[in-house]
Amino acid sequence: MILAGDIGGTKVNLALFERKDNDLKKVHEAKFKSANYSGLGPILDEFCRKKHPKVEQAGFGIAGPVHDGRCDVTNLPWVVDVKDLKEQLQLKDVWLINDLAATACAVPFLQDDEVAVLQAGKEVKDGRIAVIAAGTGLGEAFLMPDAEGRYLILDAEGGHCDFAPRTELQTKLLLHLKEKFGRVSLERVLSGPGLHNIYQFLNEYHSYIEPDWLTEELRDGDPGVVITRCGLEKSAPACEKALKVFTSIYGAAAGNLALQVLSRGGVYVGGGIAPKILPLIKTGTFMDAFVAKGRFQPFMEQVPVKVILNDTAAPIGAAPHSLGEKFAR
Repeated sequence: MILAGDIGGTKVNLALFERKDNDLKKVHEAKFKSANYSGLGPILDEFCRKKHPKVEQAGFGIAGPVHDGRCDVTNLPWVVDVKDLKEQLQLKDVWLINDLAATACAVPFLQDDEVAVLQAGKEVKDGRIAVIAAGTGLGEAFLMPDAEGRYLILDAEGGHCDFAPRTELQTKLLLHLKEKFGRVSLERVLSGPGLHNIYQFLNEYHSYIEPDWLTEELRDGDPGVVITRCGLEKSAPACEKALKVFTSIYGAAAGNLALQVLSRGGVYVGGGIAPKILPLIKTGTFMDAFVAKGRFQPFMEQVPVKVILNDTAAPIGAAPHSLGEKFAR
């Protein structure tokens, strides 16, 4: 039995997998709100109290850079260390990798009904694969094939690269956020909190009058969730516009990854936001920005682009990674 997990700033997903017919079958899963716990340890205690399987190995994807088996979680006041996990779980084999690296590891195992195709392109077998995911933060990762049919996993902190505006409106957004934050990373606009930043800018720039009901919902709920819902429902002009700007920036950022690593194997869009705004993404706003790369537009039109619909992709990737399957170590 393999214990696998996705440790994020908003939630922690844990799952148990067993090997069956040369495949991994998920037998149990549970979700926890990260903010309700002081660290990963109490969550594992709670999970293991309810299920008492004979776990032989464990692998976790975590939202932050991992160095020497240790991670200071980017959007949580947690420190997670493999040494502590081994002691708590009484296991010899425990792996800790970046959460987007874990999501990337899931890509070779995803079924057709677990992705939405935005652009079929011309997929190159054993081509390089790029993954980008906006949620609580923004993550990126890559799979590089080797000559032995395995993948080398490359994690990244591309969400903390500089935000590069493409339009006059986005340039004004950059200047607005620069006054607020000093430096503006891509994550400041391409994440749940980033969507709220875009909304606040548009309210000021276009002098939108925020209705009282929306002010109350933004105050009492998660602003990113509220803006997403109202934008899709078209119940508030500022929310609708914010989602369109967000989606265009998302497409451009995904296209930049395709260029940076020549990802002929495809670009996969993960995270919690993309599936929720899929109707908007499919209207063309995302792909128009993705392919708009000047002289390289013909190349961009050949790159497969897919949205990951399975919100437990990271545990799915962490499990085979813990076994070393398909992945170079």
